[in-house]
Amino acid sequence: MSHDTDKLIRQLSLVAFLMAERRAVTARDIKGNVEGYQEMSDEAFARRFYSDRAELIALGVPLHSQRDEYTGEELYTMRSEAYFLPQLDLKDDELAALQTALYLLEGKFAYAEPLRLALQNLALGRPGFAEAPTDTALRVEVLDPEYSAELAGRLGKLEGAISKQRTVKFNYWSISRDSEEERSLNPYALFQDNGAWYVVGQDLVREDIRTFRVSRIRGDIRFATRRERDFRLPAEFDIEPYRDRPPWQIGDLTGEARIEVGGDTAWWVERTYGEHGHVDDGVFVTGYSSPGQLASWIVRQDGRASPVAPPELRREVARALRLVRDRHEGAPKELAAEAKPREQEELERVAGPVAPERFAVLQALLAYLLDRCGESNEAVVDASDLIERFHIPPDELEEHLSLLNLVNFGGGCYAIYAELSNGKVRVDKELFGDTFRAPPRLTPLEARAIRLALEFVGPMIAADARTPLDRVRKKLEETFGEFDLGQTPQPHIGEDEEGLVATLTQGIRERRLIELDYLKEGEESTSEHLVEPYSIERRLPYWYVHTWDRTRDGERSFRLDRMRSARMLADDFEPREGFEPRGLRDARPVQIWYSPEVARWRLERGTARLLKDGSAIEEVAVGGEDWLIGEILSFRGEAVLREPKELRARIADRARKLQAELGLTRVRVPSAR
Repeated sequence: MSHDTDKLIRQLSLVAFLMAERRAVTARDIKGNVEGYQEMSDEAFARRFYSDRAELIALGVPLHSQRDEYTGEELYTMRSEAYFLPQLDLKDDELAALQTALYLLEGKFAYAEPLRLALQNLALGRPGFAEAPTDTALRVEVLDPEYSAELAGRLGKLEGAISKQRTVKFNYWSISRDSEEERSLNPYALFQDNGAWYVVGQDLVREDIRTFRVSRIRGDIRFATRRERDFRLPAEFDIEPYRDRPPWQIGDLTGEARIEVGGDTAWWVERTYGEHGHVDDGVFVTGYSSPGQLASWIVRQDGRASPVAPPELRREVARALRLVRDRHEGAPKELAAEAKPREQEELERVAGPVAPERFAVLQALLAYLLDRCGESNEAVVDASDLIERFHIPPDELEEHLSLLNLVNFGGGCYAIYAELSNGKVRVDKELFGDTFRAPPRLTPLEARAIRLALEFVGPMIAADARTPLDRVRKKLEETFGEFDLGQTPQPHIGEDEEGLVATLTQGIRERRLIELDYLKEGEESTSEHLVEPYSIERRLPYWYVHTWDRTRDGERSFRLDRMRSARMLADDFEPREGFEPRGLRDARPVQIWYSPEVARWRLERGTARLLKDGSAIEEVAVGGEDWLIGEILSFRGEAVLREPKELRARIADRARKLQAELGLTRVRVPSAR
């Protein structure tokens, strides 16, 4: 047997022995009775038992110890009732909605496997849950633009290092410096922000806590030592300050800005950036680490945000608008020759997405087989059912069953005997089998998977269950509340977002008209739209609804964070024959040049082409001119529209007018082309 298999038998048998004994036992009792320890020397036993204890506790197994006041020996206990899931008051439609979430995330969520295992345990003993998705799920699409098999594999390696508290080494490409170097990191947590995955931890080279974008890791991720543990997560570590930061607050804050915003823009700023500043009498006050990034946001608002202070921010906005104007007047500069495509990095053949711990899979499999026996002592289960439910590779199922057959309570008392033959698994429940019949408590990894699923599609779960998300979340977190999940972000889901998704989902399901108050990009006030809702899309980090807009008589897609309200009307609608909303039906092609200062960021997206002078060129399709003008402005002159020519003149004119509207015409800045 492999070292890993030996360890699993020891750990499962240790749990079985402690539950069967129901009394405090000594290390001598454990060594003499638990499968796998008997043949060890005292020194080897002490080392292995200490390691197994630490791993089991990390997996959420409630293994307790206390010192005997008379003998001084350490006594070990485990209450079986604490090993199993507590009674969970999840309604059937709430659990079904969670299963719909798994369907939505399948193939685009690195934590799908531990999420699957968690739901398997939550559903154990509850008949009637169909695998087919709900009608709602068929009208929802989840898109994670950065997700790939390679990225998921790296997340899996980092997740393993975080749970084991192991130092890792990897080569990292710093995009701002355009350089690559080896980094050593004590990884504390993984989180997703604005559609990208990041790992945060103690950088042992910089001797500071740093964040790294996972997609910029190059080559393989290696453990720095052979130790079982390299560091301990600091008790004071809190992941929240590292996530959901606007671009101008990444890094140490160096100043405070005052930006005038009015009307509905003030409402939108308060909703979107309320945690990173405040709106006081029409003035948005926010700290900043980068005046350039804050200037980008200001010019992106196309006149709806005006810099008041400090002077350096006003100068940066004036400089940006001058550069945009200069670079869009007249004919565009001649392009440099196209560079040879860079050779694709030979990506390491990393493992798949984050995998649940094998111990947890075996726990859940054992509970499921015993549950199928019910009050009888035997059962026959289709092997295909086990393979599909637990995502066990077909050629590994027999090994899993053989391993379970070795789990015993000491003294030759086993839990189960399962044999695979001709596509069927025959299960015989042994004398102590019912001890493991209930679903085991969720592991910290499974708890993290549920939290992350709530972050990705939480409002969809609430809409499908027709239950407030806070209620579902509270019920779930009561089942793993004893874990310290400080390194796993709390889902950031506002009541507004949840309410909008619920209304729109109901409108889609019941084919009812909806009236929207919407703040379109480039406009200062909301406008009303009467729409037929067809589908919802979660394109990280935003939610969209795709509709036929009766007010504008055309297909329109709306971003939920820009909706002030959505009201479902009594009137219904008949779906338009052959109409499949696509989001950018009337898109037009444009060509954009990016200067060497920003080209790396566009090349990272994979849609631009490198030129020999370090700049980049990109051909894309855009849906609206107002959006495109705002996008070009936000690059502060480092992105130049080349085609179509008539739009170049509009951008130059808009930059010139914005200088006047924002009172920046007299701010002295150099001219540049």
